[in-house]
Formats: sequence, C-alpha cells, structure tokens
Amino acid sequence: MTACAVSALVMGRTVEHTRLARNRRRTENSCTHGDSNDLVHVTCADICSRRFQSGAAANGCFTAGMSPTSRAPRESEIPPHARGYDGFGGVAGRTAAESTPHWPARERARSGSPNVVVILVDDMGFADIGPFGSEIPTPNLDRIAGDGYRFTNYHTTPLCSPSRAALLTGLNPHRAGYGFVANADPGFPGLRLELADDVHTLPEVLRGAGYATYAVGKWHLVRDANMSPGRTRESWPTQRGFDRYYGSLEGLNSFFHPNQLVADNSAQDVDEYPEDYYLTDDLTDRALSFVKDLRAHDAEKPFFLYFAHVAMHGPLQAKAADIAKHRGRYDQGWDAVRRERFARQIADGLFPEGTRDARNVLGGFDVPAWDSLDAETQERYARYQEVYAAMVTSIDDSLGRLLALLDELGETDDTIVVFTTDNGGTAEGGAEGTRSYFAEFARIREPGWVGDVPHDVDLIGGPRLGVHYPRGWAQASNTPFRFYKGQSFAGGVRVPLLVSWPAGLARQADDDGLRTEFAYVTDLAPTLLDLVGATAPERRRGLPAQPVDGVSVAEVLRDPAADSPHTEQYTEMTGNRGYYRDGWKLLALNPTLLDPASDVGEPRWELYDVRSDPTELHDLAARYPERVAELAQAFDDAAWANTVYPILGNAVGAVRGPGEEHYAAPVRLLPGTPVLERYRSARLVALRDWSAHARIGAYAGEVGVLLAHGDPQAGYALYVEDGDAVLVYNAYGVIERAASPVPHGATGIGVVATVTGPVRWDLALVIGDDVVATISDVPQLVGMAPWTGISIGRDARGPVDPDLRNRRGVFPWTGELRDVTYASGPRSIAPEIEEAIEREYAALTD
Repeated sequence: MTACAVSALVMGRTVEHTRLARNRRRTENSCTHGDSNDLVHVTCADICSRRFQSGAAANGCFTAGMSPTSRAPRESEIPPHARGYDGFGGVAGRTAAESTPHWPARERARSGSPNVVVILVDDMGFADIGPFGSEIPTPNLDRIAGDGYRFTNYHTTPLCSPSRAALLTGLNPHRAGYGFVANADPGFPGLRLELADDVHTLPEVLRGAGYATYAVGKWHLVRDANMSPGRTRESWPTQRGFDRYYGSLEGLNSFFHPNQLVADNSAQDVDEYPEDYYLTDDLTDRALSFVKDLRAHDAEKPFFLYFAHVAMHGPLQAKAADIAKHRGRYDQGWDAVRRERFARQIADGLFPEGTRDARNVLGGFDVPAWDSLDAETQERYARYQEVYAAMVTSIDDSLGRLLALLDELGETDDTIVVFTTDNGGTAEGGAEGTRSYFAEFARIREPGWVGDVPHDVDLIGGPRLGVHYPRGWAQASNTPFRFYKGQSFAGGVRVPLLVSWPAGLARQADDDGLRTEFAYVTDLAPTLLDLVGATAPERRRGLPAQPVDGVSVAEVLRDPAADSPHTEQYTEMTGNRGYYRDGWKLLALNPTLLDPASDVGEPRWELYDVRSDPTELHDLAARYPERVAELAQAFDDAAWANTVYPILGNAVGAVRGPGEEHYAAPVRLLPGTPVLERYRSARLVALRDWSAHARIGAYAGEVGVLLAHGDPQAGYALYVEDGDAVLVYNAYGVIERAASPVPHGATGIGVVATVTGPVRWDLALVIGDDVVATISDVPQLVGMAPWTGISIGRDARGPVDPDLRNRRGVFPWTGELRDVTYASGPRSIAPEIEEAIEREYAALTD
C-alpha cells in the first residue's frame, strides 16, 4: 500500500472515528439531564453503574443521590439560617470528610442531534438559482437540492426585517413587532421594530437544548436609532440567543467598504479594508472560523449557524473575477432569459403544464421589450445583470466552502441545511437602473435631481460605484410571477426553499424531492425544532412566552403525499394585502399605488385559485363575490389578531418617535474617537444647515485628513495637502473640490453648508473666520447618504475621494488635532419633501 493510500485510510478512519465518538459521547452526556428516551435511560444506568464500579462517578450520577463510596444519600446538616445553599444537591458539612459534592447537570444536546445551517439570501427571486430554473451555475446549491427537497410553494413576507423576525421566532411578523423594516418608529404594537421580552428566538431555544449558536451577516432586527453606543442592545444577536455574531446590523452594506461591521456586541475599529476585501468572503471566513473553533474544543456539540447574506441586496458589487465568468451571458436580454427560465421550470416539474408566464401583467410596473432598447442601453443593462449573476456565484462558492468543511469533519450527513431568501426580486433600481445607488434610493422628484449619475460602464459592479439593475431583470428574477419585493403578489413573496438532511431525511428512490404544498416563513423554526427534538420553554424572562404561529412541516418533508398543515395565512406590508386559504388567494395592492388620492383603508380585492393559476393571472373576484367577502373578513379577523392594524400604508416609513432629534445635537469629537455610527452621523447634516470645524495646533506645514463623512458613493471631506486646505464634495460619484492655501499659524479649518433649494446646498471652506472658497448648488446628501459615518484625523473605511486614497491611503493628520465640532441648524426643507424622503429611505433599506 502506498504512503498516500495509507494516509487516506487513516484519514477516513479518523473522520469515522470522530463521528462515532461524537455520537457515543452525546449518549453518555445525555445522562446528565435525564433524557426521556427509554433506551437512553438504560444506557445511562449502565454508564453510571460502570462509573461507580470504577470509582470514577461524576457528570451527573451524583444527582441520583449517590456518592463515590455509597449509593445511600446522606442527610444534609445545613442549618436553617445558612445562606447560599439553595438548590445544592449534595451534602454540606463542616469539613470535606463530612460533605458530598454536587455538580449540576450540564445542558447537553440529545444524542444524535444534527447540526443546523440556515442560509438566508437577501432580495433573491424565485428563479435565480439552478434548482429553480436559472442559467447561473450553482453546483453547490444543486448538490443540496439533489440530496434534499425543493419547496415550490413556499412563501415569505414581502420585506426583509419582517421575514427575518418571522423566520427566527415562528411568529407572524406583526406579532413579532415587525410590520415594517427596522428603519422607522411609528409607535404601534405591530411596528415596534424591536424584539419583545416575551418572544423566544430559534437560537435561544436551540442553545437551551445544548447547541452552540452562531450568526454571521445581515441582522436588520435592530432599529437604526439603536445601533449606536449607549442605546439598548436587547435586539442585538448575542442578546437574542447567539453565542457569537459577526456582520452588519444594517439592512444593506457595501461589499468592498462596509460602513460598519459588528463582532458580538462591539463595532469593529477598522480604518481601511484590505485591497482584495470582499464582504461575502469575509462573512464566510468568519462562519468557518466559528465552526473550526468549536470543533477544536468540543468534538460532539451540535451547532446552529444562521448565515444571513448581505447579498443580493443593492448596491450590487462583485469581484472582478466573478463578473468575468458571466461576461456576455446577458447580451440576449431579459425577455429571452425569462422565457428560458420558465421553460426549464416547466420541464423540471416545478409547475404543472398549462401554467402561463405572468410577464408584464403589472399595471404601472411594466418593462419594455429588450429589442426596443438601443445598443448602448442594452450594453449597460446587461452589465448590471452580469454583476448580479457574479454575486449569485459568490453565494454558491460560499456554500461550497461550508460544505467542504462539513465533509472534512465528517458531519455532512448529520447536518440540516436550509437555503431560502427573505423576499422576491426588487424593482428598487427603477425602470432604468442606476449607477448611483443612493441618489436613486432617495427617490427625489425635484427638477435637476439625477437618480442615475452617468459613469463609465466599465466601473459597474466595482468598488467606486453603487449600482442596481433595472426592474426588467427583477422580472427575470421572479419568473414566472408578477410584481416585486414589497408587494403581496407572488413575485414579492414566493421564493425558493431547499432543505437537506442526508441522515435524517433521506429521499426514497421514487421521490423527486419536489414539495408543492403551501408553507410559510413562520414554519421554519417549528420545523427545525421538530426535526432536532427541541421544545421552547413556556416562559421567557419571567413572562409567558408568545405562542408561535407557524407549524412544523416535517411530515411534508418525509412524505410526498402529506398535506400541508398550514392552510391559512395573511400578509400585509405598507398597505399591500393578501390572504391565503386552502388554495385560494385574496390580494390587493395598496390603493394609493394605483391612485394617490385613494384611501389606503379601501382595498380593491382580487381573487385567484392558485392551485390551477399559480401565476395569479385570472382574477375571479367578480365570479365569486361570496368567497371574496369570506376571505376579506378572514383578513380583517387575522389583522386584529396579529396587531396589523392600524395600516399606515406608505406613510409608515416617515414616522419617527419623539426624542430622535437629539441625534442632531451638537457634538465635539476628540482625537481617537472611533468612526461615528452611520445614523447618528447622518442626522447631523440631513436636510438642514450645518457646520463642522476642526481646531488644530498652529499650522506649520502639516498634512492629512481633518474630517471625512461618507465613501465612494457620496460624502465630503476636508484635508490639507501641499499647503492647501481642500474641501472635497462627492455628489453620488461626481466629485468637486475647492482649495485655498493655509496661512502659517492658522488654528481652525472648517466647512459650512447652507440650504439653498429644496434639496441643494452651498458649501463654504472656512479658515479661521474667513470663507476662502466655495462649492455652489450641489445636491444634498439625503436618505441613506452619507453611508459611512464621520471619522476625524483620517478618511476611514470607504474613501470619500478615491483618487486621494490611491495617493495617500487613509491619510492621517500629521499635526495636532484638538477636536472637530459639528453644529446643526433646524430642518429647512418643505415638510412634504422631507416626509417623502424619509418614507423612501425607510421603505428601501430592507
């Protein structure tokens, strides 16, 4: 036998030995908490007997009243006035000879408990991966589908935070407090936008059942006003059941220059990311590190990994090598891509023969035919989709790295893997897409506002731009459905779901793995707890825990003939409504989308039989008015039962609680202050006059950045180079500069912004008390811009001025910087414009 063969044999035996030892130790450790399985009780009795016979009794055998030398319990002599012995199960005397120790039982997972990995992707539609008809190669997702099951009738909520809350709690989103995304504060029970004390989460239950629990990626269950130091952390990941967390609390982020990343409970103090940095890779590295760290310390403890990708949320950015893999793939356009995806879906049995594609049956959200576009436009639009496909590739590669680690550990068969998305594909890029994401994000409709700032097409997808595709590609993403993220029609809520567990849910030879029964996002937590044999406690923090709304669909996984136990479900988001019952679906868009003068409280109901019409094309409301009335009443009942009312419609995102105005209070930033959190920073300058002044030691030729706020997508900075003070303003990728020499001995340099038009500023560079240069009539930074918070003494994280970064790096100030003081004036924007901006900002941050 060759040395390689011997090595392979040893390695194989080592992996198998690890797996067997892991299961054996789990059985032994179950003795410590009295496993209810009779077979385990027999095993525990034998194990304890052997331990006592060998004189090595420990690990819970004492809890049966046994001592190392005698099985007869001794009577404790603890006097009534003694304190601190409550719950002590041994015997306490005055000396060790008179005492018997007791070790409380350690909580261990049940024997054979599988690992659980939940992979949640952002803004990915039904048809974007290979198992659901995509042309994008996804070999690792194909592997999960091949080993497991594809749910073709799985539904989620139309927006991000509500879906995440429902997935992690099993509660309907409004009952969990997330009737909207965590970027508002409307002041109603269903829109609390923070997890309540009486709500259990899946990681809390699994941790109580003996699991290690890890989360990486996007969280978005913390209200943006609570992301800064000094605010409550009650809805942060490690307060809601996760042992470790690494990722972004935000609803989106840059993939090359994240504005802020959090490890456990602390923001990471990062000035500059490596040149080859990419967020998906960073998250994957951390997820693998968590698992390796666990296995180095505990070979058998099962783990729960919640991997919530920031992708595919905009801004769309991808590694150049991944984009190159898809160059030219989308030159044929979105019409051809959708046709081909639909044909594959029908051929693969995802929908019955006779199902019709619902393209462009949209009413106000139509998409032009690809052939009607000129060649230059087609080239730019195709580039957007190449970037999107490259991001799908990075997600599949990430999964491949995780599966490779499970293979290496010999734990693939013992791991439940779930893959799904939080909502359907998004139309937030508008009809034309954008190369300036935050400008389009703001949805300003003022003369002169540019939502797609022109940039070189070769920059699309790279670190200097934030882009999003036009909604024609969202239609392809949501094949064969209509409408998009945010709406209650299938395009917004019907998404892919893959489930695999080779050891516990092995498919029979005649089972194709397709599951066409209805399931909902609230079913994931109950199903996983059912599969691993864990039960949620009845109380949390002394309060009766809220009962879950979801149901286990484990039997649907095991039996292709089983009916879904989930037969009714409401949905509501910003006035878009829906109600499902036994194959019938009642739907209504927010009436104000169709007619701004209409009443959000008067839905125009449509009725569909989604068993025969899964793409919701044939409105049967006029034919079955009694059923419409029945389901409309059911929606009303469910709305009251789930704190859906009041429905605020589009206004929900414009509401903020009293007290948030303190974020605009003046602030003095001292040297060494970490990068100021994004929301606090933005409130200092948003929609108002403001100023920022840096006090320095007497100028004698020093150089560097005094203050910076933003990144390549938008922002401003103040620096000194070659004897000149330079004010740089990045208007969504268009950069202007103003400069003036710094007099010897100067002690103060600053910038003053004055509102001029509805959403315009004049900027002044100030040295001492003198205005020395100006930048006039520039678009304000509104909505989500600036994205990166304020840093002083350097331009940290994403560069406001990429050219300066290339020359100087973060360019730290070389002299004395005493402080930087921000002062904010009152809001000076017309109320209706301010409300519209805040509403759009909140609605699209999911």
